[in-house]
Amino acid sequence: MERAIDVAVQPYESMGHSLAGRDLLSIADLTTDEIIAVLDLADAAKSGRDLGSPLAGRSLALIFQRPSNRTRVSFEVAIHRLGGHPIALFNPEVQLGERESAADISRILDRYADGIVARLVSHRDLVTIAGAASSPVINALTDAEHPCQVLADCMTVRTVTGRLAGSTVAYIGDGNNVCTSWIYAAALLGVNLRVICPPGYEPLAAVIERAARLRAPGTGFEVTHEAGPALRDTEIIYTDVWTSMGQETEQQRRREDFAYLQVNDGLVGLAPPRVRVMHCLPAHRGEEITDAVIDGPQSVVFDQAENRLWVQQALLALIYAGDGYEAAA
Repeated sequence: MERAIDVAVQPYESMGHSLAGRDLLSIADLTTDEIIAVLDLADAAKSGRDLGSPLAGRSLALIFQRPSNRTRVSFEVAIHRLGGHPIALFNPEVQLGERESAADISRILDRYADGIVARLVSHRDLVTIAGAASSPVINALTDAEHPCQVLADCMTVRTVTGRLAGSTVAYIGDGNNVCTSWIYAAALLGVNLRVICPPGYEPLAAVIERAARLRAPGTGFEVTHEAGPALRDTEIIYTDVWTSMGQETEQQRRREDFAYLQVNDGLVGLAPPRVRVMHCLPAHRGEEITDAVIDGPQSVVFDQAENRLWVQQALLALIYAGDGYEAAA
């Protein structure tokens, strides 16, 4: 098992001090040590450690241009537990890019609140918001990445396998935003990642190239169209929906293209008996995954979903702890 920071005695303000006041737009914005610091503190919080009230007297604006369940509830609960006040803003109120520009929205929220958590259609808008804000901005999902989801995924993998470096994860699905964040995280953490997708659904070449520059020597990575060989020694089978938000017109074609990669008993049986199954949710039961698998003994899907809360609580604590960030007067 990897050596964890002694969270029982070490002040968390010193664990990931370089995160103080920082944005999180991409997993690739973090170093390996910073990711481990977030995961160690998340484990400590889940075990009962009180993280105090680093958000006391602070308000965070939560922009939801995309629908949300786990993301909204986990962030709101995390902010409350850290002493802060979340303000949820939905698309009819914000109308980003229609009623107001992304930059203007950011400048106004930056004067009212002490940070912005944004779940947006376009990553370009997120970058604009971060560029116009002086307070921290956190990516709660864009078309390019989903870093908070994958931090929770990494926490789950480490719990299941006892390590990250050297573990093996088979990602089955589209080369989408979740896949992109997983490619960067795997490169930074030494996870052997296998992306299994139909032809034409591969991750972007630019993502693979960037990850190659981050990857530690000896870390495995491959993109393949066949599940069998990639699952022979995997420890984690990870899947996602075949049709993401905004791709509804492609649904029938995607169902046909991905059908052979459904995570069912037969596919899981290609992996070792110890394999565990993950899904970032929401699941389209009967499409990418069957009831028998998601509700079965090898599933850790709902533990994975719970870990969103602990990771986001830890991330916020590290960003707002210490004297690295002071709320604007």
